[in-house]
Amino acid sequence: MKLFEPECIWPVQAELGEGPLWLDDTQQLYFVDIKGRQVHRCDAQGQQRHSWAVPQPVGFVQPLAVQGEGGEGTLIAGLKDGLYRFREGRCVPVLHPEAHLPGNRLNDACTDREGHLWFGSMDDGERQPTGSLYRVDADGIARAHDSGICITNGPCFSPDGRTFFHTDTMNRVVFAFDVADDGTLHGKRVFARIDNGWPDGSTVDAAGHLWVAMYAGHRIERYTPDGALVQTVALPCPNVTKLAFGGPDGCTAFVTTAGKGMNAADRAQQPLAGGLFAFRSDTPGRPQHRITQGFDT
Repeated sequence: MKLFEPECIWPVQAELGEGPLWLDDTQQLYFVDIKGRQVHRCDAQGQQRHSWAVPQPVGFVQPLAVQGEGGEGTLIAGLKDGLYRFREGRCVPVLHPEAHLPGNRLNDACTDREGHLWFGSMDDGERQPTGSLYRVDADGIARAHDSGICITNGPCFSPDGRTFFHTDTMNRVVFAFDVADDGTLHGKRVFARIDNGWPDGSTVDAAGHLWVAMYAGHRIERYTPDGALVQTVALPCPNVTKLAFGGPDGCTAFVTTAGKGMNAADRAQQPLAGGLFAFRSDTPGRPQHRITQGFDT
């Protein structure tokens, strides 16, 4: 695997691949196919593959602190209508924060260093600004911290936890927020505007650089903490959705892609669309935090 040269390690042909999640303790990568209603798992080389069907579109999985038998941890999965405990294909409902908005679905998430789950919702038809950004607090209630967004995306934190990034995909804007001592968000401001493609999932590396996947953009962009674009990594298919760092040394970037919206001719020309890719980075990511708040872990 070469530096900044993505290669497909699992040609899974996901309809809407998303949400790569690396777990150091098991040395495994999870990711989802939202529209294909699948949760996938593999090792750092894209081998030891396993897939589970779920009953609804699934926007993300994030790890709970509690571990199950055999070292396998329970995950929280964001399905269309709410949050579920997920373990090896079994989904148990936990929380339905938008039961009053049946046209919405959950989309993208992260866990902060205090163990709170942050996740977004979106209009499943990708037309109305009905999405919100939530945090699940210690009392188990999901409280909105931003709203009026069609497609929420890319929640992630700076290494010191004092800056939060969140993306309004349809308006092609990545926002930054200040994080107060109590975890609330303030000082919303534009971090980056995107011209070519649609900003999708994001992550922050150990140096504080923000990496943003570009849907319909064939690439990932890397920004300094003050918002300067410093690097572009090209992908061999257009719909790049999110990346996560992992592997034994944290310097492997795993990248999900999507075949959504591509016709037969497009797919014939770009057979790796929807595949899982990986490349080496000169900077490691940061360890994945586990959920400790609000789920009776």
